[in-house]
Amino acid sequence: MAVNIPMYDVIVLGLGGMGASTVFECARRGQRVLGIEQFPLVHDRGSSHGQTRVIRQAYYEHPDYVPLLRRAYDRWYDLEQVSGARLFVECGVLSLSPPGGEVVAGVTQAAREHGLPIETLSNANLHNRFPEFRVPSDYDGAFEPHAGYLYVEECVRAYLDAAREAGAVLQAEERVLRWQATRSGVEVETTHGRYAADRLIITAGAWAGQVMAELGLPLEVLRKPLLWFEVAEPERLRRDRFPIYMVESPGGFYYGFPMTDSRGHKLARHDGGLPVADPLHPQREPLPEDESDCRKFLERYIPAAAGRLLHHAVCMYTVTPDRHFILDVHPEHPRVVLGAGFSGHGFKFASVIGEILADLSESGRSQLPIDRFRIDRFLKSV
Repeated sequence: MAVNIPMYDVIVLGLGGMGASTVFECARRGQRVLGIEQFPLVHDRGSSHGQTRVIRQAYYEHPDYVPLLRRAYDRWYDLEQVSGARLFVECGVLSLSPPGGEVVAGVTQAAREHGLPIETLSNANLHNRFPEFRVPSDYDGAFEPHAGYLYVEECVRAYLDAAREAGAVLQAEERVLRWQATRSGVEVETTHGRYAADRLIITAGAWAGQVMAELGLPLEVLRKPLLWFEVAEPERLRRDRFPIYMVESPGGFYYGFPMTDSRGHKLARHDGGLPVADPLHPQREPLPEDESDCRKFLERYIPAAAGRLLHHAVCMYTVTPDRHFILDVHPEHPRVVLGAGFSGHGFKFASVIGEILADLSESGRSQLPIDRFRIDRFLKSV
């Protein structure tokens, strides 16, 4: 290996939520770490932007996530201490499902298996507790009091600042052209030069399929619009009165937040989404159906929030066929670790995923329960 190539213990490709946490965790452990990002740091071109992200523990997606979430909560509080910034706001999450729906049933199952506090709500209780909602009388409701939201850009910024403070080198606006594993380490070539390291961690978000093209992973990138609507009486949607909500409805699965500032009421649709052929060029301008779809939901379920559209943004989901993550060592290169396919529900885990990826890079294993996220579940069928 050429002696003039800068040498590190670990290189991390991609510095969104997962990469920012990972580069900090590696630096915290005393490793010489380089983080490379193709855009400016804390950007709005990927999946870690848009003001807020939900964090919750009674996880309807599967109870196996709960131990990771407990650890994630601890690590978010650790980051608040390190950074001095308030990153996590507790306001509770209200889940609503029609008869036979999966969300409230999944929340209830996860809470039962792991002893988490939730409150089941009848329609009358729901109306008294949260009068802004107009919900059919046969819907099921569950309220998780210790859930809330993370300030997404501030979380990424806090991790990157802490990583620098711990000695990490961060290279922004530098696109990776290729990487290769050798017997003695890895080499990465970018638009700015070449770097070498003992190990490589790939957290490339919507670009993961391209960076790991040799594996042919079944990753799909989806366009996800985020919308903010004007509210005539903002105090009605204050976080001490109005929760985060997840509504499983016949028309789709929607989620939204209490108002955090004058930008308005933020909501988005979790299911659906247009496929993105090139993550560099998703349709960032609003489409008519972005607003009409969410407005129809608001007029039906939360009419107090159905004002004029004030703000619009687009992020991307990178989804796996089973909607679970990929956290594993590369099947052909033991010095390379992959974190990908976070499927639109991963950011809340970023604090613990940095720890997991650092563990995998150091020893090829983690003490945390991650068997569900092994890569071989997809390689058997490609």
